[in-house]
Amino acid sequence: MAVFVLFMLWRFLYSCWVLPNQAYQKLRRNGFSGPTPSFPLGNIADMKKSLRSSSSSSSLSIRHDIHSRVFPYFSLWQKLHGKVFIYWLGTEPFLYIADPEFLRKISAGVMGKSWGKPTVFKNDRKPMFGYVKHDGGINHKHARSVDGPNHLWKARNRRGDRNHEHSRRDHSEDELRNELRKRKEVFKKLRAMQMALFKYTRYVGVPFSNFMCPYQNSEAKKLGKEIDAMLLSIITSRKSNVGQPQKDLLSLLMAESQVGGSSEKKLTTSELVDECKTFFFAGHETTALALTWTLLLLAMHTEWQNQLREEVKEVIGDGEIDATMLARLKKMGWVMNEVLRLYSPAPNVQRQAREDIRVDGAVIPSGTNMWIDLVSMNHDRSLWGDDVYEFKPERFKDDSLYGGCKHKMGFLPFGFGGRMCVGRNLSMLEYKIVLTLILTRFSFSLSPNYCHSPSIMLSLRPTQGLPLIFQQL
Repeated sequence: MAVFVLFMLWRFLYSCWVLPNQAYQKLRRNGFSGPTPSFPLGNIADMKKSLRSSSSSSSLSIRHDIHSRVFPYFSLWQKLHGKVFIYWLGTEPFLYIADPEFLRKISAGVMGKSWGKPTVFKNDRKPMFGYVKHDGGINHKHARSVDGPNHLWKARNRRGDRNHEHSRRDHSEDELRNELRKRKEVFKKLRAMQMALFKYTRYVGVPFSNFMCPYQNSEAKKLGKEIDAMLLSIITSRKSNVGQPQKDLLSLLMAESQVGGSSEKKLTTSELVDECKTFFFAGHETTALALTWTLLLLAMHTEWQNQLREEVKEVIGDGEIDATMLARLKKMGWVMNEVLRLYSPAPNVQRQAREDIRVDGAVIPSGTNMWIDLVSMNHDRSLWGDDVYEFKPERFKDDSLYGGCKHKMGFLPFGFGGRMCVGRNLSMLEYKIVLTLILTRFSFSLSPNYCHSPSIMLSLRPTQGLPLIFQQL
């Protein structure tokens, strides 16, 4: 018994101190500096201290220079170690990257399977995403389905009112109300899960971290199981009505899970459940936040409200919105890109090296995680010029992709390479439709009660909400 206890103690010490110290020394020999870690917490204590100091104050004045507020520790470490350095979440090393040229060199010689999502987040975020975002490929099975939202729009228009009446006959009002109730409950529980996982103290990368925040972890797992059961119920109900025409993304994914009408599945039911949760955060949440920050900036710059209304009137007129018209809303595209630059809902891109990667003579060892800081690059004066903190959508007029950024890897609103966001076209479609509907019905201004306090809770959000004053047109 004593031998077993000694063996387990040695295993604990080896995983918490010996292994990470060996990795730390190896990275230093390869030329990567950074803040000194204290294992088994790594740099988490310093990060929490920096966050507490930053979040203790909010401002009535609105400044778009948000990097030092939302990532105060990265802002400090950049000044000390440059735009590429190593920091540690527990015993997990992360290569911080805010240099687009360094990022270009890494990605230039890396094949798709040479990197993936950090495995450290696999179990940490499993109640939220399942394994869809972390196993290196499931979410690319159906990329064509979600990357072409026009197919969904056209299918909707083809069915028209005739199939809408058919749908009403096939479904009882009770069934429709029941599914709507479940959807609302799923959204409510997903939001609660996000709060449980990201609002409170977290020790990602620390061995046995599940035991350090037992209540939050237990609550997240409980909510995850409840959400899975509700989504499974919705999917099962949909499958029992095979002959019924559908008009939403879930039905499109379910249709794609059948190959030529055979029983061969592209996506299992479990994967469909995980995809529904993923699209809440990667689809609904990010687009909703992009629209939120857009309303803030347009409320501050009413001249752009007027310009967008004039463009909508010229392109769409007083008729119904058609997907084929949205691409012609050029100025709205400029505004969207400028919002994603100043207030990117997805503030970072994460990768993990699955094999050794060589850059400028240095070696990034296999297993090293990478944190690409989009907020820093989007607010880098050396990339964007002296007006970097100003809201100027016209910067995208002559350069619709990069807005005049001095490096092509300096503006990555939807990621980069083979793992770009598969829902980017759907997001742009949703964004333009919703913003068009708002602008044609209302004018709006900022409430004097607004307090500018952007913060990170998986995504970038206004901590104290966005109170606006609306006037009907």
